[in-house]
Amino acid sequence: MSAQVRSIRRLTLEQLRAQDAWEKCRNYDKDHVNLAKGLPALIMNSGLMQTMAFLQEKGGKSAQRHCAEIAGHLRNWLHSRFAHVPEEFKGFMEALMKAQPGEYQLITAEALAWLKWLRQMAAARYPEKSEA
Repeated sequence: MSAQVRSIRRLTLEQLRAQDAWEKCRNYDKDHVNLAKGLPALIMNSGLMQTMAFLQEKGGKSAQRHCAEIAGHLRNWLHSRFAHVPEEFKGFMEALMKAQPGEYQLITAEALAWLKWLRQMAAARYPEKSEA
């Protein structure tokens, strides 16, 4: 493949999700990995807004910093996909409260799609840290 063809090649959305998750989980520890594994189920059972409120509340405690970090990474990704949804917690929650049902479902589906990559990438990268 020539350099010119490679430069115009665009990454798929799945590749972008994977790339973002890979970068974000670079410094994750075992607590991050365990939380990342459970978040999709928590969202499916409780909803995106309740899950984000839970992470915000838990993340305020220093021992639970992994909650705040993962929540921030997820909000960052969702903001990159839905520019009108702010990255900071309060604005994020207010935007979701005002969202139409279809839009809320799209944002939730995107959160789950990104978390699918995060849970895999975090688990794959965690052994790297213990081997170093």
